[in-house]
Amino acid sequence: MTVTTFSSREFNQDASKAKKAAQHGPVFITDRGRPAHVLLTIEQYQQLAGQHGADIVDMLAMPENGDIAFEPPKLKGPLAKPADLS
Repeated sequence: MTVTTFSSREFNQDASKAKKAAQHGPVFITDRGRPAHVLLTIEQYQQLAGQHGADIVDMLAMPENGDIAFEPPKLKGPLAKPADLS
């Protein structure tokens, strides 16, 4: 893995070069000489975040937690009027 550093100016002038560099490792983008941002490929980000190809449907399905008790709080105030279904 190669770590690359771009100044903000370099990044703004050649974003495609930074994206190519990100294929080989993280790209640090600096502001006034201090690291401010990191550019990663989506695969690198997902690995770092612990998301291995899961999509929103899989995450919402939660097969391991099929019986979740959900009791929403009772509304009070002007939002708590009955719905008019006529």
